Formats: sequence, structure tokens, C-alpha cells
Amino acid sequence: MRKYGVIGLGQVGATVAYTLVQRGTVDELVLIDQNEALARAQKLDLDDASPRLSSTTKIILNDYAALADAEVLIIATGNIGAIDMNSSKGRFGEYDSNQAIVRDIAPKIVASGFKGILIDIMNPCDVMTDYLQRMTGFPRNRVFGTGTFLDTARMQKYVGQALKTNGKNVAGYVYGEHGNSQFVAWSTVSVNGQPIDQFKTLDLTQLEEDARQGAFAVMAGKHYTNFAIATCGVRLAEAVSADAQLACPVSAYDPQYGTYVGMPAVIGKNGVEKLIQLDLTTEERASLAASAQFIKQNVDALPQPVVES
Repeated sequence: MRKYGVIGLGQVGATVAYTLVQRGTVDELVLIDQNEALARAQKLDLDDASPRLSSTTKIILNDYAALADAEVLIIATGNIGAIDMNSSKGRFGEYDSNQAIVRDIAPKIVASGFKGILIDIMNPCDVMTDYLQRMTGFPRNRVFGTGTFLDTARMQKYVGQALKTNGKNVAGYVYGEHGNSQFVAWSTVSVNGQPIDQFKTLDLTQLEEDARQGAFAVMAGKHYTNFAIATCGVRLAEAVSADAQLACPVSAYDPQYGTYVGMPAVIGKNGVEKLIQLDLTTEERASLAASAQFIKQNVDALPQPVVES
């Protein structure tokens, strides 16, 4: 039996839940939200869809104890209204509210006996992923975030559009923070197998900025993002269940920097199976180190777990 949990049932969490149910990915789904009326409404809506689906999913509501035998837990809580598109804070608008949520839910997750893989979508993603790991004490491989998985997809989209090809034909990675200090590692990018530097007409600086600002382009119209990030979360969860050994960028713990940061890794049944260390340029390595330092200093500034002597 395949069983997942989702904490946070706003636009992103609800889309994750709907996608899992619609695809028949799970047999049981634990849905948790502090807003009980919202949680109940999401369950009712999904239950109403059930007679028209080819699969059946049992939905369990607001029961942390039910997470004990869950394979994957996706954290999608947050306050999208706190994100300020018009300031440099960006996703850090959720920093204060989400760190408080982590301190609330982490002990409940631990007390449930959950032994699966925890995937974080909360913003700022890298900081909150690191904080979740610290507050739960789970092994670092068992906790990772969506990180630059979505930013890389945006880069693929924009490069593909510029070259009039499908973004799926674009390979390569966005590294660093899921935020303003991210960067495209152009040394890793190719199109139809050809290195990106062979396409002389491309404005790489503009394409990188387009990828960085992709979320805000969506939010300008509907004030939140949900389809793309939920797709990323579901894809990563399914990679865990299938032991897919999927090579993709996520927010993973890198001991070199002592924090979580967006970089390519292999995702399988144990979560982050290994990091993929590519031969970056000197400039790219410096950008990654600077981004990781920014993430770490923001995690270190948060109240830390009490270590019993």
C-alpha cells in the first residue's frame, strides 16, 4: 500500500493532493491543515471526484498519528500573501511565519513515528528545508526540498522558447537558492546535445533573469503559483516511491557548505541518494558558495533545537 501525507492545504498543497488522487499515485493520503474547515472542504471535494476516477484513494484528515507508516510527507504550508513581489525580500516575506510553523509541526511529525522521506515546498525553500531537518533531527538524506527543480524547468522553458524548440530538449541546471541568489550554471546547459555557448545569439543574462523572475510573472496575474511547483513536488515523491534514481536539482544538504542548497542530486527510495558534483567554472563555484552562505546565515539566525546533555 502506498501512503503519502501533505501538510498545508492552500493552493499548492491542494494541487499536490488533487494531482496525487487524480493520478492514482497513492492508496491512502493524509491531509493536515490547521484550518479544519479548509481541510474538511478539500477532503469533501476530493471525495466528490472519486466516483469519476479510475482509482480510489482513502483520505485521512488531520491525524498526525496516521503519518507513522507514510512513505512520503510533503510540506506545503505557508502564507503566500506575505511574499512581496515589489521588494528584494521576495520569498523571504514568509520567513517569519514559516519558521514558526516549522517549530509547531516538527515535533508533531517526530511524535507521529514518521520514518519516510520529507519533501519541503515551504518558502524560503532552502532555509526552511534546513530548519525542518534541524528541528526534526531526521537524517539529512531523508529531508530535501524542491529547491531549484522548478527554477531549472523555467530556464528550460525560456531557452527553448528563444531557440524555438521544446524546453524538454534543454539540459542543465539552476544552482543555489530558490530565490534571488540563484544562478544558471551555463557550463552545464546544452540544447539537443549542443553546448549552450554554440548559440551565439542568445542573451544568457536575460534568460537567467527570466528564470529567476518566473514565479513573479505568474503571481502578477493570479497572486500565487501552484501548478508547476505542485508538479515538481509530486514528481519528486514518485521518484522516491519508484526508487527511480532520478537525477535532478533539489535543495539538498551539502557538507561542503554546511547547509541545504539547490544542486543536482540523485533521488531514490532513501531520499537524496547522492549529490552530483559537476565541474563548474570558477565563477559558478563562487556564486554557489555565496548563495549557500546566504542560506546558512538565515538558518543559523533562527531559534535552534535544544540539544539534551
